[in-house]
Amino acid sequence: MSLDAHRHKKQLGQHFLSSPGVVDKIIRAVAPKPGEFVVEIGPGGGALTFPLLRAHGELTVIEFDRDLIEPLAIEGSKHGRLTIVHRDVLQVDFGKLGHGHDVEGPLRLVGNLPYNISTPILFHVLEHAEAVRDMHFMLQKEVVDRMAAGPGNKVYGRLSVMLQAVCRVTPLFDVPPGAFTPPPKVDSAVVRLVPKPAAEIGLADPAMLDRVVASAFQQRRKTLRNALAGVCGPEVLEAAGIDPGARAEQVPVAAFVALANRLAAGT
Repeated sequence: MSLDAHRHKKQLGQHFLSSPGVVDKIIRAVAPKPGEFVVEIGPGGGALTFPLLRAHGELTVIEFDRDLIEPLAIEGSKHGRLTIVHRDVLQVDFGKLGHGHDVEGPLRLVGNLPYNISTPILFHVLEHAEAVRDMHFMLQKEVVDRMAAGPGNKVYGRLSVMLQAVCRVTPLFDVPPGAFTPPPKVDSAVVRLVPKPAAEIGLADPAMLDRVVASAFQQRRKTLRNALAGVCGPEVLEAAGIDPGARAEQVPVAAFVALANRLAAGT
């Protein structure tokens, strides 16, 4: 089967990028340099894959759809050195992906993420952030808005806090539905994520932060005194500089990190 003949699979959330102008903007945003290890998640029909391969000469892609593996390999061989990892991205250990490759430094991730599992992919990548230099992803615009939202914003939530605790989040540009085949029913956007150095993150226990943030936002209308009653008492909130009468959407990322560190230390 050729890539042109491949039909998108709705259950995989496939919407293939088909705008050369958008592809060019993404490649310019990534600006790959010789020797860097660039990995694309979900190459699909190769609209971004082959221009990126031509620009960089070497590319590793992670593709779950078995029907795309052979046509990607055939077409990829015309443009550069393409390595295909046929696997569910949620099962990929990004920390081990570069082993055996002649590459310099941490890997760089890029991709038009499948809309139906974009959030699980983001949380999975966060688990391997120390192995990643940066990420350039295309997602639903509403997801990018949530990723970049600050305290007080109505879409500020668990995704905002967990990503911003570990990464610098920068929305780059919006992408209209007409840039895809078939067109999705929503606008999209490209975002840059740059993992912070461990010393800057200052997080003792990521699992504790996830527990605190998930509990805090589970019932957004509750005050933190009530929402976190099963996690800590109001005196611990106050010690972390958080008003027990505040709601989760009012609390800055740094305060959530401070609270999680106190709880992890048992204080």
